[in-house]
Amino acid sequence: MRGDDRLFGYVLGLADDALVSAQRMGWWISRAPQLEEDVALANIGLDQLGQARTLLAYAGQVEGNGRGEDELAYFRDERDFRNVWLVERAQTDFGVAMARLLLFSTWQHELYAALATSTDATLSGVAGKAVKEVAYHVDHASRWVVRLGDGTDESHARMQDALDAEWPYLAELFAPVDADLVAAGVAVDPPHLHSTVLTRVEDVLAEATLVVPQVRDAIGGGRQGRHTEQMGYLLAEMQHLARSHPEASW
Repeated sequence: MRGDDRLFGYVLGLADDALVSAQRMGWWISRAPQLEEDVALANIGLDQLGQARTLLAYAGQVEGNGRGEDELAYFRDERDFRNVWLVERAQTDFGVAMARLLLFSTWQHELYAALATSTDATLSGVAGKAVKEVAYHVDHASRWVVRLGDGTDESHARMQDALDAEWPYLAELFAPVDADLVAAGVAVDPPHLHSTVLTRVEDVLAEATLVVPQVRDAIGGGRQGRHTEQMGYLLAEMQHLARSHPEASW
């Protein structure tokens, strides 16, 4: 595989994580338990969308086939997406949304903090800006997880159920990436983030009086283009307008 192909795949994975997570977060607009929460989740989704746009544009530049951010977001099929399973599953329960945001944003925060020193100037620049945004995402999710976990008997039970449901998908975030990119200082090696991320999450769970789930890891495979059943429905909703009117502009 050429160096550019490896870099394209790495950047695309990060971009798709942010893009799909943004799409899921947008679902909560008008559905959150409080009006202020509508605004907060919309802003988190916009942060993720901004990260996705920059990364997709860079991926297109690296690929060199003339595809820009819109072509990569709206005109790829399911098997061409490289996001992890954690971000693509439906999240119609607010507790699930907060559990997922805690896991994903804590991982993203450590990733971007490390990627800010990448030898790739574009990735370094994106990460340097994004790490500040994601710090807020971690704080927001942590506050809700503690509030619900250490709340009533019902909120505690539902928060624990949500955490149990999301935990099997955590492991995929730490799958190794291309060794040559890591050796060149371009990419961050995800396994090196594992202990730090886990410690930070466990500290939040302890304050929330929640138990670290003892569950088997999901199979995963998003980085290889294998996705859950729910990915197709997500893409149908996200890509419908652009595919129906491919020459439209607004």
